[in-house]
Amino acid sequence: MQKRWNIATINKEKTEEVFQDLHINKNLCSILVNRGIDSYDKAKNYFRPALEHLHHPWLMKDMDKATTRILKAINSNERILVYGDYDVDGTTSVASMFQFLFAVHKNVDFYIPHRYREGYGVSKAGIDFASQTNCGLIISLDCGIKSVELIAYAKELGIDFIICDHHLPDAQLPAAIAILNPKQPGCNYPYKELCGCGVGFKLMTALAEKLQLPPESYLQFLDLVATAIAADIVPMTGENRVLAYYGLKKVNTNPCAGIKALMELAAVQKEMFVSNLVFIIAPRINAAGRMDDAKKAVQLFIEQDCDKAMEFAEMLHSDNTDRREADSNITVEALALISADERLVNRKTTVLYQEHWHKGVVGIVASRLIETYYRPTIVLTKSGDVVAGSARSVSGFNLYEAVHACREHLLGYGGHFAAAGMTLLPENVEAFSQRFEEVVNAQITSELLIPELVIDAVISFKELTLPFYNIINQMEPFGPENMRPVFVAKNVKESGHSRLIKDQHIKFHLKQDNCSYTGIGFNMAAKYHLLQLNHPLDIAFTLDINEWNGEKNLQLKVCDIRLSE
Repeated sequence: MQKRWNIATINKEKTEEVFQDLHINKNLCSILVNRGIDSYDKAKNYFRPALEHLHHPWLMKDMDKATTRILKAINSNERILVYGDYDVDGTTSVASMFQFLFAVHKNVDFYIPHRYREGYGVSKAGIDFASQTNCGLIISLDCGIKSVELIAYAKELGIDFIICDHHLPDAQLPAAIAILNPKQPGCNYPYKELCGCGVGFKLMTALAEKLQLPPESYLQFLDLVATAIAADIVPMTGENRVLAYYGLKKVNTNPCAGIKALMELAAVQKEMFVSNLVFIIAPRINAAGRMDDAKKAVQLFIEQDCDKAMEFAEMLHSDNTDRREADSNITVEALALISADERLVNRKTTVLYQEHWHKGVVGIVASRLIETYYRPTIVLTKSGDVVAGSARSVSGFNLYEAVHACREHLLGYGGHFAAAGMTLLPENVEAFSQRFEEVVNAQITSELLIPELVIDAVISFKELTLPFYNIINQMEPFGPENMRPVFVAKNVKESGHSRLIKDQHIKFHLKQDNCSYTGIGFNMAAKYHLLQLNHPLDIAFTLDINEWNGEKNLQLKVCDIRLSE
């Protein structure tokens, strides 16, 4: 697929200032400046994250109210229900908070809503469960900020709510005892981008202070916090980066029994990074809710016995295998439907509906289809008597607004800039599909229909050294707003030894002036003909290390190539 290259501009003045302070490669200095690291002190905090850099939890609005109400429940032996969503952020939040409270207060339970019977967020069934089990207090994590009516219903039943959430609130806030959400109006907490598990972590930090518990009482859950940060795709900046940094240390040295079991099943041999949490741990956790019941993800994380934890991990591993088979089969079907109909091929959107498709994977399938047809995509399936589906956007296009413009055809919808979900009647699918195409066609630019490759710096092969690579590694953990740097080397020549691997991938042998490097380009076979033109090339890549027979050598992980101008 063709990509549009967006090469970052350089602030020469600031770059020179940072270079004078750090004395490292100027290209790295320009990357740091573009990421807001434009002074010695900021660089020190960036390269040497410390738990002392975390903000005091008491800066968060309602923190005093929340801790006072929880302490009241503990002192009066009131039953507490810890409630969270069925995704990674929700289940890790619940597992952390439940264990923290259980250590000081045995009268506590947890609840995860069923994805298909109850849907996202706080549910009436969950509140009824709290009532039936005599819970006087519900602590919701990663959800609740929009549940005005349901929290009012809980209040009628005599149940108080403490909300720990990170989603944008509506104009009307729920009538909870306390709302912990840095994004709510009037909250002066300095860092606004915590995930749900991160907000829960701040509540545990404050409670530990009130209860005079040692830091380990909440720091022991950093591996779960890091997993939530990685999976929820929140910015890898500020507190998130500090929490992820120390969470990964715990993952790699002393993970909880649940994460350890998942790593064993995935045959993890090397050091874990954020990317491993995203692609190895998170899918197995999410699969529980997609294919069955996410409650067992919490059971996995709170289990102390390694053998029992392995049993739960095997259940999640099996769910993930089923999920992979389902999304693979549906993706093949979906691509065949598009390619068989010229009208579908030439649209600005993809909207597909098949009754038999598994509801738990339609969002994943939508993302897969965008890899082939880069455009806003909706995949629909039958759910009871209605049609339900998930939508995914392309970078820079507001998907939620487009779905909102089609609301006359929908029973319900929700989401954000990049993703959305909706329900509608079967007889309205065609009208909705046509309207969605009209709306997107009127709003989207041709540029947004070409995937963007953000390039951090233009570099020469001679600058690529092991010390240079080691500094890049110190920029970990990588994630949104702190991605692994992408470089471009211009006027590079193919040495004559590049080859195709399994007709899918390219093994590159490249040279620039007197420097030569090998590289790998996954799923780039369609660009192999450019190497055969004997014309200088521009190569976009990230840096990687290749270990072979005990030797470590730098190699390029090629993202894209094009003919030099």
